[in-house]
Amino acid sequence: MERIGAVQARVDRIVAGQTDATDIKFGYVHLYSVSQACALLAMKRQEKAELAAIAGLLHDIYAYKTGARTDHAHQGAVLAKEIMQDTGLFSEEEMETVAGAIYHHSDKDRVDSPFDEVLKDADVLQHCMIMPLAEPAPHEAARFSRLKDELGLK
Repeated sequence: MERIGAVQARVDRIVAGQTDATDIKFGYVHLYSVSQACALLAMKRQEKAELAAIAGLLHDIYAYKTGARTDHAHQGAVLAKEIMQDTGLFSEEEMETVAGAIYHHSDKDRVDSPFDEVLKDADVLQHCMIMPLAEPAPHEAARFSRLKDELGLK
């Protein structure tokens, strides 16, 4: 089984375990959409698209598994690394790269490594594109504006 497929299987089990149908729907939409946006941005920026897609799939997994949003980025980095380790398909360096991006993804006002920025930007892109006529959240507006410029969007 390919690596993305192995991670998708774990994500699917966690999201399907939610008790609320709306949480399940939004879980799938958000995690898979961020994963796709990560792959797109990573290809454009010449980052590792497969690892970026995996980071997108796993970036909010702690919140979906536990229902807790507090410190979900930091706790999620640990859980994501455990999930990748369990597959036996990732090197230590790859796990650290993905976990680092997840750890930093809530810090939208800060600039981290180029790989970390792919996840942050993909997360913002999904938040803003799910309702494209709505104003972006204040903490995401500047980042979304830069993304629109980068992608040639009006």
